[in-house]
Amino acid sequence: MAVQLNQFRSSLLKQEKPPKPPFFTSSKTRTFRVNTAASSSIQQLIQSGEVKPIPPKDAATALNSDGFKLLDIRPQWEREKAYVKGSLHVPLFVKDLDNGPITLLKKWVHFGYIGLWTGQNFTMINPNFVQEVDAAVSGKDAKLLVACGEGLRSMMAASRLYEGGYKNLGWLAGGFNRSADSDFPEVEGTEKLQYATIGGVSYYFLKLLLLLQAVGKE
Repeated sequence: MAVQLNQFRSSLLKQEKPPKPPFFTSSKTRTFRVNTAASSSIQQLIQSGEVKPIPPKDAATALNSDGFKLLDIRPQWEREKAYVKGSLHVPLFVKDLDNGPITLLKKWVHFGYIGLWTGQNFTMINPNFVQEVDAAVSGKDAKLLVACGEGLRSMMAASRLYEGGYKNLGWLAGGFNRSADSDFPEVEGTEKLQYATIGGVSYYFLKLLLLLQAVGKE
């Protein structure tokens, strides 16, 4: 009897289609898979050596002896606080001036759960990022050390550049936040380079922002 009952249940499960999840849940699930795949892709590039991880303590050697050019991909308002003299600047994120539903949702999350005290601008991925890098360097064979504050955005930027044909890429592992004063001696701005970036709760807001932007592409 028990065997027959189990067979009957199995037959029902094969015939029934699972219920379709709500739209937003489905979008988030698809987005999570996309983000996971993208994250896995750049991690594989770093692990394989296609994108070279360079810690801040070795950055000076990479720039002075190995021929790398530092590419700062932070937004302008972070770079104004502190930046490495002579570095290139092409922001991966720019101000989001759109008032569409996804932007409004970002604002709701920002004000409701993070608060105005963070002082963060609403941002979107720069749609012309790779093209602007093309205009700033001599060619696709340029050796670029891609850098941001924590290392998350520069991983995304390195992935986009690799897909755009750049094969001599370095990634500043851990970002400027992990640097010491002596790692980049020629720094200009009003703050220490280690602190001229987002951090704390705002760092998690960035991750949520990326999720919401990916949902908007669905």
